[in-house]
Amino acid sequence: MQKVYLDNAATTQVRDEVIARMQEALAVHYGNPSSTHSFGRSAKTMVEQARKIIAKTLNAQASEIIFTSGGTEADNMILRCAVRDLGVKTIITSRIEHHAVLHTVEELEKEYGISVWYVDLDGVGNPKLDHLEQLLQKEGSKKLVSLMHVNNEIGNIIDIEAVGKLCKANGALFHSDTVQSIGHYPWDVQYVPVDFMTAAAHKFHGPKGIGFAFIRKNSGLKPMIVGGAQERGFRAGTEPFHNIVGLEEAFVKAYEHLEEETKAVKELKRYFVEKVKEEIPGAIFNGLSGDMEKSTYTLANVRLPLDKQKGLMLLFHLDMKGIACSKGSACQSGSDKGSHVLTEILADEELEKPSLRFSFSLYNTKEELDYTVGVLKEFTQG
Repeated sequence: MQKVYLDNAATTQVRDEVIARMQEALAVHYGNPSSTHSFGRSAKTMVEQARKIIAKTLNAQASEIIFTSGGTEADNMILRCAVRDLGVKTIITSRIEHHAVLHTVEELEKEYGISVWYVDLDGVGNPKLDHLEQLLQKEGSKKLVSLMHVNNEIGNIIDIEAVGKLCKANGALFHSDTVQSIGHYPWDVQYVPVDFMTAAAHKFHGPKGIGFAFIRKNSGLKPMIVGGAQERGFRAGTEPFHNIVGLEEAFVKAYEHLEEETKAVKELKRYFVEKVKEEIPGAIFNGLSGDMEKSTYTLANVRLPLDKQKGLMLLFHLDMKGIACSKGSACQSGSDKGSHVLTEILADEELEKPSLRFSFSLYNTKEELDYTVGVLKEFTQG
């Protein structure tokens, strides 16, 4: 049986170079970065080197990069500390954000009594900027906008520069969950007016359990996790040194090969979209995921012409054929609930049809896509 992995938006295969760096770190550089002896100093030097390399690539300052356990912690930290430390009374977000944002703002609403406002979406899932501007101009409370750059389920890319300019013009803070775009798109934080961003290494061929937050200098945020002076006092706890060097290696390789790998993966998506349209009449791409210019090149979310009963067996059937994909965010796997993103943007009758997210990487091939579309065609027309 052929094995095909098309769930790269959930996590990616780790590069061989990353594994080699991490093995070396575990075997040789095992000192605690907080220790003052040579073993500790060696590890500390490499942690700070990773921070500087990441900062330079993003055109940030090293002090603005804080290592975390991943995107979820980074999102939680930024949103919670903004309410606690910066006097944020209103958070403006959308109903199709990652649950790391949505569940956090729901908890903050209960704990701190803040207001949570949701920006209207257009028919394909993009935030309406005129409505965002209206919300920003309401009342006089301190506001924070949280809108993800690339949606992890339907692949829509928001106009992050326009959102940032609106926030700046109205004195609001801007946080963007950039987990699906860091490592896949170039960034310059001196040009993009964003105050906070988040990243996770396992989305760009690095290890799980490590990521970082970009927190603009002099933000006023205070630590969420206390108990030590690590991360310049911002996040207590012994740094997972092997994961940090793995993150660095994955990050460096992603940007060293960004142009060629983007071109290769974009061609895979283009091929998949065209093949689905050709072989499965009635298949529809959700959001903008079928548009090569207005959505990320890394994923496509397709709605198949199946009745609800047969649709319930689709994911299981693909798994039995060796094909890994997702019906939504992997963070909801095991749940019987449908995608909250699709529920928000599709009509009830459209939700009756099964939708799947296929996400691509440099390790995929056109032959794998041929096999996948063939399996889908057979199941849909059988």
